[in-house]
Amino acid sequence: MATINNNPIEPKHYTEMKLSPVDYIMANEGDFTWCISNVIKYVSRYKRKNGIEDLMKAKWYLERQIEELSENKS
Repeated sequence: MATINNNPIEPKHYTEMKLSPVDYIMANEGDFTWCISNVIKYVSRYKRKNGIEDLMKAKWYLERQIEELSENKS
């Protein structure tokens, strides 16, 4: 499922999208934490790059965000 890519700045798994995750995140500056930004990135690219591995990374960041919010709520 991984794509071979020669451009580390604008890889195909992002440029083939109508709107890249970084453009979406930056257009909504201040709305997302670091963890949520990574969730958006990994969920957006999973079909084009690393499949389940990217979904597991997104899950890890989402769980980390939930943990942090839960700790701060106490």
